[in-house]
Amino acid sequence: MTSDDLDQLAINTIRTLSIDAVQQAKSGHPGTPMALAPLVYALWNRVLNFDPKDPIWPGRDRFVLSNGHASMLLWSVLFLTRTQAVNAEYENLGKPSVTLDDIRHFRQLDSKAPGHPEYHWVSGVETTTGPLGQGIATSVGMAIARKWLASRYNKPGFDLFDYNVYAICGDGCLMEGVGSEAASLAGHLELDDLCWIYDNNHITIEGKTSITFTEDVAARFLAYRWNVLRVGDANDLGRIEDALEVFRKTKGRPTLIILDSHIGYGSPHKIDTAAAHGEPLGEDEARLTKRAYGWPEDAKFLVPDGVMDAFDKGIGARGAEARRRWEALLADYAKQFPDLAREIDQMQRRELPQGWDRNLPTFKADPKGIAGRDASGEVLNVLAQNVPWLLGGSADLGSSNKTTLKFAGAGDFEPGTPGGRNFHFGIREHAMAAIVNGLSLSKLRAFGATFFIFSDYARPAIRLSAIMELPTIFVFTHDAMGDGEDGPTHQPVEQLVSLRAVPGLVMLRPADANEVTEAYRYIMQLRHQPAALALSRQPLPTFDRTKYAAASGVAKGAYVMADSAGGPPEIILIASGSEVALIVQAHETLSARGIRSRVVSMPSWDIFEHQPQSYREQVLPPGVKTRLAVEQASALGWERYVGDNGRVIGMKAFGASAPLKELQRKFGFEPEKVVEAALQMLGRQ
Repeated sequence: MTSDDLDQLAINTIRTLSIDAVQQAKSGHPGTPMALAPLVYALWNRVLNFDPKDPIWPGRDRFVLSNGHASMLLWSVLFLTRTQAVNAEYENLGKPSVTLDDIRHFRQLDSKAPGHPEYHWVSGVETTTGPLGQGIATSVGMAIARKWLASRYNKPGFDLFDYNVYAICGDGCLMEGVGSEAASLAGHLELDDLCWIYDNNHITIEGKTSITFTEDVAARFLAYRWNVLRVGDANDLGRIEDALEVFRKTKGRPTLIILDSHIGYGSPHKIDTAAAHGEPLGEDEARLTKRAYGWPEDAKFLVPDGVMDAFDKGIGARGAEARRRWEALLADYAKQFPDLAREIDQMQRRELPQGWDRNLPTFKADPKGIAGRDASGEVLNVLAQNVPWLLGGSADLGSSNKTTLKFAGAGDFEPGTPGGRNFHFGIREHAMAAIVNGLSLSKLRAFGATFFIFSDYARPAIRLSAIMELPTIFVFTHDAMGDGEDGPTHQPVEQLVSLRAVPGLVMLRPADANEVTEAYRYIMQLRHQPAALALSRQPLPTFDRTKYAAASGVAKGAYVMADSAGGPPEIILIASGSEVALIVQAHETLSARGIRSRVVSMPSWDIFEHQPQSYREQVLPPGVKTRLAVEQASALGWERYVGDNGRVIGMKAFGASAPLKELQRKFGFEPEKVVEAALQMLGRQ
């Protein structure tokens, strides 16, 4: 068998595994794997620096399948390359990441070949994809991370971080706005370590792309300041390799390779049709397609002799040698630069350096207080000096979010200064959140910031961060009606409960500056969970912690800040954020009237729900049924804490354009209103 014959055999193995898996699952997307098998074969077996025996070594190239519905491309190559499984503690498990049995059970419960690539579930997957555009946007974060890592850690003769990032995308990825946002920023940042390969097959679910998508993609990306190449035949391995070589030699701009392909390639009746996109070919068409490939028509899940050996001799040998050289280089590097080598090791394990929380600010009691966003800025600037790989930025609101790192040497990440710690994402919230995911997937500790209302623009990427169990940080300011005169378009109402509803996302709304410090202390210790902070625009009183309980209670999600003397509480007052000051004032008034009340600060429902039941009942005793929650947000969800006999002072409508004090009066967020409600509930008016 000639080498060309072996190449074609391997390509057709990818195609037929995809056809068979989709057919057996009775669902899936066979057409794109049939079209792009040559691309994936050429990229993986001839180009990619990736060691299947250690799929997480830091010097590897990254591969992102942004059109994640074509996941059988990835499951096929992970199986054929014998890629090994790694657990959450970064230990090699000594077994395959994806087996042929997984492929036989494509899209079935517990299979390592799910419907879309899942980062936390299958080793060899660099990022979870599926919602179109997310993968390519995340790849921009990976490319930025590579630039930053190289700037900090590479030394003469020690190019530890010199890998490339490859992403395959389709028409849908380029139609989605997040793809445009990310491409624009990538061009500005001159990310020449980034290559997108666009599957130009002219087909979407509804038919030909000519019904919706007629723009000149090449001209668009040239305007973004990308290098644009075209390969006119997706089956031409030589031209694909040539284009990838041009990418690697191109400096100062990312590369887009437009690859003309035929969806459902080889299918006599479904090639170049929407029918090949999102459903099985059907048994008869599958047999006809295999005949066109010169394949045994009735064979299912066939892996011919020699195919896996070909991958062993290609990516297996090349990747193993690349990793061996990298590890030897790192060993020599550690002798000359032990402190930097230690940083690399800690970062890769998602560990924190010794003394990471030293000098965190504590704030003196002050009735005038400080805004949550200002306290956050102080804390971030201390943490970033203690944790060299903590970095991030804002969607054009750094001065308002107070997330700018101002210490000496922090700098801005720009084309000429890739070691900067401040990122300017521009007015691109969705791309920002996806890029933060890419930075985190590269083991940097990254944050992104904007107004809380614009979390809606970032939400899809935040959700993926939770699915992937990434320790990302999202800093949201202007958390409620503090935006005042800007009106209801800028005043969050439903955002808080909607993010609380995201499984695995730690949502925190601190009540004062010391709670902000403790919130960051909690967040920084997370290794497999994202966190979001909702911070006030306006100053909040800094509580006297000699009178009220310590802010360290934040680590339990909710804690008793104050109790009246003389017996168990008659009423429990619960709040988060700016409304804690209201219930504290109400508590003092009630206590003066001889009414026993308890103040509970509840910055995080999620953290509180993970505490032992004994602690939760200690904070909210089941015997105390009279409970009042106060929050400048949707009241939805508070019923779980106030119960049937409780009450919530919350938002039942959108806000209005007016100064903050007028809004507080209009919507009932005043101490007098809290006292009035408490007395009504107790029948003491």
